[in-house]
Amino acid sequence: MSLSSLQVRNLRAESHRLKLKPVVMIGQHGLSENVLDELEAAINHHQLIKIRIPALDKTDKKALIEEICDFLKADLIQTIGHVVVVFRQNPDSQHFNKILKG
Repeated sequence: MSLSSLQVRNLRAESHRLKLKPVVMIGQHGLSENVLDELEAAINHHQLIKIRIPALDKTDKKALIEEICDFLKADLIQTIGHVVVVFRQNPDSQHFNKILKG
């Protein structure tokens, strides 16, 4: 799903409004099977999640974020420091429909 810039801006604002905390923290060992399972469970439940990633150089960080988004089939909303916000709509939930239609 490709989000418009307005939808991304609204989701970014929603992540701040909800005062989301990182629900998954990726350690120094990267994306293990257990971490991937936790990411999948978290995004299925919340749709909009924050993920704390380890301190990496710029290219490794970008590659890790792309790998996470590809695995989750999610859209990158924002990156600030070591925290990434991603979104994947759950068709069974109506929670973000107003933001996505606006």
